[in-house]
Amino acid sequence: MDFSLTPEERQIRDTVRSFIEKEVMPLEPEVLRNERAGRPGLTPDVLRDLRAKARKSGFWGINTPEEYGGAALGPIMSAIIAMEIGRTFVPFSFGGSADNILYAGTDEQKQRYLLPTIEGERRSCFAITEPGAGSDARNIRTRATQDGAEWIINGEKTFITGGNEADFVMVFAVTEPHGVTCFLVDRDMGWKSEPIHTMGEWGPASLVFQDVRVPEENILGELGKGFELAMQWIGQGRYMIPARAIGSAERMLGMAVEYAKIRKSMGQTISNYQAIQWMIADSQVEIEAAKWLTLYAAWRVSAGMDARHASSIAKLNGAIMANQVVDRVLQIHGGMGYTKELPIERWYRELRLLRIFEGTDEIQRRTIARNLIKGHARLGLIGE
Repeated sequence: MDFSLTPEERQIRDTVRSFIEKEVMPLEPEVLRNERAGRPGLTPDVLRDLRAKARKSGFWGINTPEEYGGAALGPIMSAIIAMEIGRTFVPFSFGGSADNILYAGTDEQKQRYLLPTIEGERRSCFAITEPGAGSDARNIRTRATQDGAEWIINGEKTFITGGNEADFVMVFAVTEPHGVTCFLVDRDMGWKSEPIHTMGEWGPASLVFQDVRVPEENILGELGKGFELAMQWIGQGRYMIPARAIGSAERMLGMAVEYAKIRKSMGQTISNYQAIQWMIADSQVEIEAAKWLTLYAAWRVSAGMDARHASSIAKLNGAIMANQVVDRVLQIHGGMGYTKELPIERWYRELRLLRIFEGTDEIQRRTIARNLIKGHARLGLIGE
């Protein structure tokens, strides 16, 4: 069993780390100032410049197939890169990617939606969650009724990431008696968005569809097969959530170690106190455990194996780990950790979301338990 990276993989990791440290981390003070003033952390121009620099460095479409101009680095390297990006709170991601379910579109849909999204010319959002249908996605109430060659959509979606900025949406609606269907709906077809204010810097949206007419050719995939597409979208990225959290936790733990070595209390640095040492040690253990659970889930994806159970374990463990680590780091920093002079309180608010979105802790526990009870997953087997 070999846990080492290949020379090429190490080079990619180190290049990404260098880019994040040299190009992205220096923007952190500016991001904090902008967010404290109620502005977006990065302006679109700054984000475009960053992505242009990244593209020159060879980082474009990290997990996008080569036939679409991407690097196709695969699940394991995508997770490792997410860990590196997570080391900064700057809201940055490498460009050149698109929602995985857009690849299920027709040739015409790919020309109108997929390719422009990969190139950064269009922005999408994924809309399934509703006020009464969060974890229970099968309970959605948005309806689409057929009227000749068009479908009329009515309903509301909530907590939609990117919903305020997107110019088209992949919206899931009930199409009786067929089931749930996914539609590609341009903003100029009539849907509206309203921002939802949260405790963190994540800015989701509420989307309202009132008699929005969509041509039949805008059905993504097959009529009545939308729920399968939705689960494909949700399942693909589940192990990527703890990956980014691992980077954040490692960066914060490093801050805590350095602070403990210089902060004095009662005549000595607090790094000499067992209480502080235990918080540091526990955090390191939990980070390492989350890292290998996450990479195992990514490995299963890369091997073409069913990764749903492993991804649920990684997501549950990683979300809890990140929240425990940031709490300890804030505690070690004391009053300074609670201020907005340091980014710790920002991470505290941001990481709390991990235990809710893309499947709550409770949903992950239910999934894990059901898999064991029904025999879909077995205990004590390695590499299966």
